[in-house]
Amino acid sequence: MNDVDGKIARLLRSAALIKEDVSLEAPFGFDTRVVALWRAREQATSLGLGRLIRQVGLVAAAVTIIATAGAYRESNRNLEKSEPFANEFAIADSAIQDEFLQ
Repeated sequence: MNDVDGKIARLLRSAALIKEDVSLEAPFGFDTRVVALWRAREQATSLGLGRLIRQVGLVAAAVTIIATAGAYRESNRNLEKSEPFANEFAIADSAIQDEFLQ
């Protein structure tokens, strides 16, 4: 504790020796550096959000393309068997209606 008191006393003596006419203005260019750092951080944050949105869009487009290709392939397979594509829906619809009527 004695060591801490000695350090505090030395700091207080140093503070008492400071001249009163110290400039309260920031150093030259300080405000410009602060604004530049602030804008750089803002751009980095917005780039991260933009990157996320772009990735979500690409994944959504890929899922859409895969689903479309699957539906097209399934419709072609049903045409080769000469079964209409709507028959599957009619069978499913009638099964659903039977469940609700019971």
